[in-house]
Amino acid sequence: MIYRFRIVLDNDSEDDIFRDLEIRESDSFEDLHNTITQSFGFDGSEMASFYISDDEWNQGEEISLFDMSDGINKTKLMGNTTLKDLVHEDQTKLIYVYDFLSMWTFYVELAEIVEEAEGTDYPNLMFVHGQVPDEAPEKSFEAENLDDFNDYEDDLDIEDYDNLDFDENWN
Repeated sequence: MIYRFRIVLDNDSEDDIFRDLEIRESDSFEDLHNTITQSFGFDGSEMASFYISDDEWNQGEEISLFDMSDGINKTKLMGNTTLKDLVHEDQTKLIYVYDFLSMWTFYVELAEIVEEAEGTDYPNLMFVHGQVPDEAPEKSFEAENLDDFNDYEDDLDIEDYDNLDFDENWN
């Protein structure tokens, strides 16, 4: 079977930048990585990872290009993981990050699964839309709003030190 993906560059401009491509379900995540980098004009020499995602595009389990783990937390590797191992009708979304210094970030979504077309070479770049900017779009990381948080609101009376239990006396 053939997986048809749409890969959209996460950018803050009004211009959509995406690629539609086809790849065999038996191909590896490394094959998908190579196809994405080529279709967006990257040389493919930078570190990259895919992340399983949910419908709200939350980042989940990592599929890494290289094993950078400490040996304790094993990570899935792109070269050893086929697309059909993790992508299917119920799991259609991935986040792809290329070049961790620049943080090129892409939303990868499985659009459909079709039969292999005779005479077509795969992977196949089907459609190109938009120009890739010279530099990665700026990322803004936002934390939760902690304006209402107060370190000293713990309902303890610090003037009544003798009635505090052990945990509250402990420094």
